[in-house]
Amino acid sequence: MSPEERATLGQILRDRRALLIEAGDVPFEQTRAGATQAGVDDDQQPHIEMSQALASNRNRVRGQELQLIDEALLRLKTDPEMFGHCEVCEEPIAAQRLLAMPHARMCVRCQSKVEDPVRRARRKITDYV
Repeated sequence: MSPEERATLGQILRDRRALLIEAGDVPFEQTRAGATQAGVDDDQQPHIEMSQALASNRNRVRGQELQLIDEALLRLKTDPEMFGHCEVCEEPIAAQRLLAMPHARMCVRCQSKVEDPVRRARRKITDYV
């Protein structure tokens, strides 16, 4: 990978990081504090709880992406020659993959081997017939 390509990927990572930080956490809707609190209808409570679960999940995913970006920026700084190479097979990661996910640590082939046990655990309806 050329220094220009690394610089481009570094800028993509920094821009994405800035965007995630600027967006901030998804706010949580407040639930009612007690049975005497007015203003929250019992019919709204499940909706509020679902909204909280969604916000919590989005915040968790955002935090994970920020961590992956920070780790990629550190790799880019400490070992620029190996940035963009698979950590398993050490082959270059495809340029399209890096443009889509500049924080990628593995090539598609090695990533699919890591994820394959998860896929095997999933069941299809035909497994039970």
